[in-house]
Amino acid sequence: MGKRIFRSPVAWAGLAFAVVVAILAVYWFQPWKLFTDTYVDEALPLVGATSATPAPASATPSHAASAAAPVGNVILAAGEFVTHEHKTTGSAEIVRLADGRHQLVIRDLNTSNGPDLRVWLTDQPVTRGTAGWRVFDDGEWVELARLKGNRGDQVYELAASVDPRDFRSVSIWCKRFSVSFGAADLKTT
Repeated sequence: MGKRIFRSPVAWAGLAFAVVVAILAVYWFQPWKLFTDTYVDEALPLVGATSATPAPASATPSHAASAAAPVGNVILAAGEFVTHEHKTTGSAEIVRLADGRHQLVIRDLNTSNGPDLRVWLTDQPVTRGTAGWRVFDDGEWVELARLKGNRGDQVYELAASVDPRDFRSVSIWCKRFSVSFGAADLKTT
């Protein structure tokens, strides 16, 4: 005759608790994202120069203003990504389009995939190393969108209410863990 194994209710409760914790940890950390990449290859705006043509002497003030307006898309600020929590490379640009709208253009991004990654414009300076990992939610920031992919070229529209002059950096921000994967100082061009 075989042995009968009896498990106490405490043992079953402990096992159930361990399973629930494991499921929550897998959901929270999403470890498979460390081994997967999402590539984005969006069309980037062509960048032109501003018009150097002076306004005619007979032009009215409104015509003079339009003669000096941008002829095409113009880069207002740009910077290179530095690594924070995860190795991050690429560049970021704030582009004013010919129609007056603004876009954040991210070129050649290469970072880790992660849970709940966002693209933030912030008023904080970029600090290299671990000191710069958690500073971007200390001041003013605006979330443009979820990160479309951890690799490649991507474009994010700035809402009409967002003045790009109010921000000096862009961060690939992990909202779940309140940490920057990488960030770029946006220097006026």
